[in-house]
Amino acid sequence: METISITINGTKVDVEKGISILKASQNAGIYIPSLCAHPDLPPLVGSKPNEEVFQGTTKFKSTDSQEHQGCQLCVVKIEGIEGLVTSCDIIVEEGMIISTDSIEIQTLRREKLMNILSKHPHACLMCAQREGCSREPCSPNVPVEERCCPILGRCELQKVAEYVGIREDTPRYKPQGRAIIENEPLFIRNYELCIGCTRCVRVCRDVRGVEALGFVYSNGETIVGSLAPSLKESGCKFCGACVEVCPTGALTDKDILWAGREKLLVPCIDTCPLGIDVPHYIRLISEKKYAEAAAVVREKTPFPSVLGRVCFHDCEVKCRRSQINEPIAICALKRFVLDHDSELWKPKIKILPSTGKKVAVIGSGPSGLTAAYYLRRLGHSVTIFEINSYIGGMLRVGIPEYRLPRAVLQKDLDHILSIGIDIQTDKVIGEHLSLDDLKDQGFMATFFAVGAQNTKKLNIEGLDLPNILWGLDFLKRVNLGEEVKVTENVIVIGGGNVAVDVALTARRLGAKDVQLTCLECREEMPAHEWEIQKAIDEGITLNCSWGPKSIIDSDGKVTEIDFVHCDSVFDENNMFNPIFNESDAKSIKTDMVIIAIGQIPDLTLLGSESKVNISTSGLIQVKEGTLQTNVSGIFAGGEVISSPSSVVDAIEMGRRAASSIDKYLGGDGEIEEKFIEADIANPNLGRDETFYNKQRVQMPLLSLEERQSSFSEIELGFDESLALEEANRCLRCDLRFEISPVTLPPQKWLDLTKENIQNVPETEGAIQILNENQEIILIQGTPNLRLALDEQLLTNSNACYFNFDEDPMYTKRESELLQQFMQEFGRFPEGNEDLDDDLF
Repeated sequence: METISITINGTKVDVEKGISILKASQNAGIYIPSLCAHPDLPPLVGSKPNEEVFQGTTKFKSTDSQEHQGCQLCVVKIEGIEGLVTSCDIIVEEGMIISTDSIEIQTLRREKLMNILSKHPHACLMCAQREGCSREPCSPNVPVEERCCPILGRCELQKVAEYVGIREDTPRYKPQGRAIIENEPLFIRNYELCIGCTRCVRVCRDVRGVEALGFVYSNGETIVGSLAPSLKESGCKFCGACVEVCPTGALTDKDILWAGREKLLVPCIDTCPLGIDVPHYIRLISEKKYAEAAAVVREKTPFPSVLGRVCFHDCEVKCRRSQINEPIAICALKRFVLDHDSELWKPKIKILPSTGKKVAVIGSGPSGLTAAYYLRRLGHSVTIFEINSYIGGMLRVGIPEYRLPRAVLQKDLDHILSIGIDIQTDKVIGEHLSLDDLKDQGFMATFFAVGAQNTKKLNIEGLDLPNILWGLDFLKRVNLGEEVKVTENVIVIGGGNVAVDVALTARRLGAKDVQLTCLECREEMPAHEWEIQKAIDEGITLNCSWGPKSIIDSDGKVTEIDFVHCDSVFDENNMFNPIFNESDAKSIKTDMVIIAIGQIPDLTLLGSESKVNISTSGLIQVKEGTLQTNVSGIFAGGEVISSPSSVVDAIEMGRRAASSIDKYLGGDGEIEEKFIEADIANPNLGRDETFYNKQRVQMPLLSLEERQSSFSEIELGFDESLALEEANRCLRCDLRFEISPVTLPPQKWLDLTKENIQNVPETEGAIQILNENQEIILIQGTPNLRLALDEQLLTNSNACYFNFDEDPMYTKRESELLQQFMQEFGRFPEGNEDLDDDLF
């Protein structure tokens, strides 16, 4: 990087050649106010206006051809040049002498700010009670249309105005009657709050390459809008970059609170129990980097192929694309990359040197195997004790092959076992070994993850008849290859995913008429909608809101079941408490009944002498954060603590347990893996006129005829063309967080030192204490500012900086500052967490 020397405010600095005065000053830590400039955007000066733009259905045409002059708040003085010049568009030159602050500069900046505020609501900016104000109710009774917007307190315009200073003769704002558009997806556009900075236009046009927004120059005013009456017609890709760069509340996200906004704006990551970087692997798919995409998935789970088939994908429910039409097929794309995985990640698997410490894992389901995998990677010696002769738990025996082919499961199992985990099958803890025996054998920690493999029983007449089967036992026998015969007419009792699997399995074994009955109404069935739809497609009859009363036989053979109508399943406290209408009954003919009403764990394996606490609902009690039981060294996870749970939840608990056990054994608990180097995403999305209307790609399915005659996989998976088509529907919600933050006015923080504290008056007021990252950690009103700061210096090891306000009404000032903090972050500072939220 070539540098040159310039002088700013009397100080000689070396700066990068070819950059603007504004950027050079910012790089040197010298603040210059600006509302139109942004570190990622080209300068505004020189931008050509569009012919026309729309604010809703209102069209605005350019009447002037002159170039936009910008906010002009960034004016500076350059020695040798007459007058003041804008610093955002002048390139630094060797020996240049610049002044960024003088009476002349301040006066012109305030004049330019007054021009901006005259066309923008600003009563709140001039109000003495603005700090901590929620805008409603308004004690001075300012008309609503003259108040500032909901981002008051974290508004860039507000911060700049406070720095520059608002002239007292700034005219009162008069509403312009501009459009407020709330009926389009994801964003609210309030043109009444637009200051014409055109940041949104430039980020959409010059950074994203979409050009859905534009501006016109009419009668000396800059008017921003979309290029057509709607964002859809304008070609918007709804990436959110425009909202990210807007310095006011003109562009805001719908239903997004500022606190935790990153999670809310990228919900696919937040809702994934494993925190898989969904946007990253979908972007890599769109770039045809399939091996890299598979590596991203594998960074968070040793069961990536399994999850590509059986994950319940709650991430899709929250996907922001669904607010336009349908969510991204995240799970199907995950499966695609794992089906096309060239194992780029494999050489990067690292197993730490042996710690000499032994860990026992009871159960080889997804939770147990996951914990074992990460513990082994951390250098521990791991032995899995499995009651059965096979491993995989419910993945192997509870999920039919038409959903999870055995080769897919085996692929993940082979990798997990390849890193040196000891497996002992046919070992019954409590019979062959006790928990005390494990301790005697040198195991320093035990993870109990046996799953829920016992079937919940039903208490009705006729259960002792032939051809009465239990759902989980039925699936186990079929999945293990045993010969299981079904009759022509089968009734399945239950409404969950297992019941649906039982029904579809019975169909494949030759049953002609399969009916599924459940207590829940159709809308409340616990099975996932897509599973229910598959059952309907295959001719399974649903009988919702019916409870079995008795099984009827003739000569010892099942002939029918009597049912009564279930009016409700849960009471007002959401507790299972079904209410039946005995006067509304019916009977259904059948010759076989399979009952699948849920599963429960078998905790007898703990042994009769176990001191592990069990809840009234029959689950092991653990500390949520660590999964440790009340007995030192014993941890538990999966369905023994939260029955029933999903596969992805079980895997997450396995990860959590591995981290906790490693810490228990003296490690740092770090289980994260990185298989590909961080890359910088191309910010240019390009224009696509069809983007809005792109429909979700449908998963190719096996024909109905082929399904019912075999256990072949129903979902055939995406080919490359389908995967690319679907990946390119993604909104790229995460990309907005790659946008650089603007430089805000400097905060007046002081180093928390004895010398600085000595200059603080011994009077009433409020202090703010900050940590080394200049994050506020305490707000406190006090009758003596100096004494309060002395106490923080002596007792608070995290305190590095401070600020103070003198105020005789110090409790009121404390309240104002706390409310202001709450508005911005949605929580109290860590030093104020004992306060009651309801007070604010």
